[in-house]
Amino acid sequence: MTSQDTSSRPRPEPVPVPAREIPPASLARLTLYLRALNNLLADGVERVSSEELAGAAGVNSSILRKDLSYLGSYGTRGVGYDVQYLYRQISAALGLNQDWRVAIVGAGNLGRALAGYTGFESRGFEVVALFDADQMVVGSEVGWLRVSHANDLEAVIRRTRANMVVLAVPASVAQELCDRVVASGVSSILNFAPVVLQVPDNVQVRKVDMATELQILAYHAQRAQHPEIEPGSSARTAN
Repeated sequence: MTSQDTSSRPRPEPVPVPAREIPPASLARLTLYLRALNNLLADGVERVSSEELAGAAGVNSSILRKDLSYLGSYGTRGVGYDVQYLYRQISAALGLNQDWRVAIVGAGNLGRALAGYTGFESRGFEVVALFDADQMVVGSEVGWLRVSHANDLEAVIRRTRANMVVLAVPASVAQELCDRVVASGVSSILNFAPVVLQVPDNVQVRKVDMATELQILAYHAQRAQHPEIEPGSSARTAN
């Protein structure tokens, strides 16, 4: 299946928020189902079985049915799921029927790449501001965005009505900038800095640590290359 730009697709219609809190693992898989459904919609598919949707998302069909049960959606036996309805249902459960306006702090290579990523808009996220502290960078343009000075962070957040912030900054300044973001009223932060941020209980922080993910990949690659290695064992050396 191939995906295409779906920015012109109507926003999901309001669907009741699930009464039960969705477990973190199920929540993460819902994003996989949404991506698969997005591809199905792009291909003009109207109905899909649980086995087909699970296969497209890379999970077991029984796990998929359990995850969808948190939304009150079980599909129809022998008929499957209505793709458009399920897409709207999951989108609403994830809060994607709201306006999410994203500000990116840090206009280095990572920040610029994120600001230029076209996939955000098609998934309900609009990048409205980009910040940096480097005078050589401030005022430059990334797409349609002009880089604002970090000193103006609070004012620009208010003006653009940003309600999510991505921190793509060095660890040494991440906490200070996080504090300013929180003081500006933003309670949803995606952190790429290699540091644990301290925030109030009402603030949600998601941490993206690419080095950690690479280390986990290295572990699995080593296990695949050397299946004889026992967990916790040390390498044997010749006498």
